[in-house]
Amino acid sequence: MTRPADPRDLTPGPRLRVVGDDEAPWQDEPDPGTDPWIAPTPTPQAAVEPPAAAPRPRTVWTAADLMATDFPEPRWAVPGFFAEGVSLLAGPPKVGKSWLSLGLGLDVAAGRPAFGRVEVEAGPVLYLALEDTPRRLKTRMGKLLAGRQAPKALTLVTEFPPLPQGGADALDRWLTQNPGARLIVIDVFAKVRGNSAPGVAAYDADYAAIGYIKQVADRHSVATILVHHVRKMASDDFLAEVSGTNGLAGAADATLVLKRSRGKADGVLHITGRDVDENEHALEFQPDTGSWHLLDGPASDHTIGDTRSKILAHLRTHPGSKPLDIAAATDTDVDLVRRTCSRMAKDGQLHRSPGGAYAPPFSPDTLPDT
Repeated sequence: MTRPADPRDLTPGPRLRVVGDDEAPWQDEPDPGTDPWIAPTPTPQAAVEPPAAAPRPRTVWTAADLMATDFPEPRWAVPGFFAEGVSLLAGPPKVGKSWLSLGLGLDVAAGRPAFGRVEVEAGPVLYLALEDTPRRLKTRMGKLLAGRQAPKALTLVTEFPPLPQGGADALDRWLTQNPGARLIVIDVFAKVRGNSAPGVAAYDADYAAIGYIKQVADRHSVATILVHHVRKMASDDFLAEVSGTNGLAGAADATLVLKRSRGKADGVLHITGRDVDENEHALEFQPDTGSWHLLDGPASDHTIGDTRSKILAHLRTHPGSKPLDIAAATDTDVDLVRRTCSRMAKDGQLHRSPGGAYAPPFSPDTLPDT
C-alpha cells in the first residue's frame, strides 16, 4: 500500500548565497562540479509548515465595485523614488549605479535614511550582485558602512538563474519566505532576462522580459530595481536613452536615469513613472564613503555655473528683481549679472518682464507690470 504524501518530502527551493566574511567558510558549499540552483535530494528532517503563498490579486471588477473599494497606498522602499512594482535604473558605465543601488540596499535593510536624508521603513532586502565577486562586495560594503554594523536583513547573491528558467520562481519563493521584504535589486538586469524566443519582435521581447519580474513584484507588493544601461547617443528625452526598445520603459512602472552633471552636482537622477511624480534630483557622490547624497533645492540650481546659480538662488526669494539689485545682493559685477540674466532668459532659465525685471521660470505672475 502506498503511504500518503508527507510534507517532509517537499523539494526545497534553491539556496541563496549570503555574502559574509570572506575568511569564514560557507556552510553546505556545493561541489564545484554541480549546479547550485538544482535542488539536492531531500533528506529526513523535522516537519516544517511551508509559508503561505501570496494571495493572487483580484483581476475582474464591475465599475461600481471598483469605485467602492478602498485600496492601500503604494508601498515605498524609498518614498518619492522607488515604489512597489518594477523600476528601471539606467545610466552610463561607471557613473555609479552599483554604488547607488548597493547603498540603497544597505540603507533600507538597516532603516537608515536613503540618499542621506529620505526616511525609509526597515525590512528584508535581496540584492543580486551578478557582476561582482564576494570579495569586491565586501570591500564596497565596508566603504559604504563606514564602521557601522552590516545589517542582517540584507541578503546578497552572486549567482542566479535567468528569470524565464526558474529565476522568477526563485524570487517568488524568497519573497514568500520573507513577507516583510521592502526591496529587491537586480544588478544587472541583462544577467537574468534570458534569451528571447525566436521570431519575436524586439519590442515584444523587451516587454515580456520585464513581465517575468513584474508579476512577482506585483504579487508581493515589493519595490524591485532593475539596474540597466543607456545608449551611447544622448537625447533630450532621458527615456530615449534607455538601452533597448520602448518595451522596457513601457512595461516598467517607473524609469530612472542617472546622468552626470556639468555643474556643481555630481549627477542628476531623472524620474518618471506611474506612481511617482516626474522629477529630477541633484545628487552628490561622496568618494570617501562611496555614497550618493541628495542635494537641497531643484536640480537646476546645481547643474548650472556658479554665477547663474547665485542669480537663480536670489530670484527664488526675490522674484522681480533687476540686475542692479541682483548684483548688489550677490556681490557680483553688475555687467556680468546683466549679461548672465540675458543669456539665462534666452535659455529658458529665467523669465524677463518688459521692464527688465527677472524671475525664476514657471512663475510669470511674480513679475511686475512695469
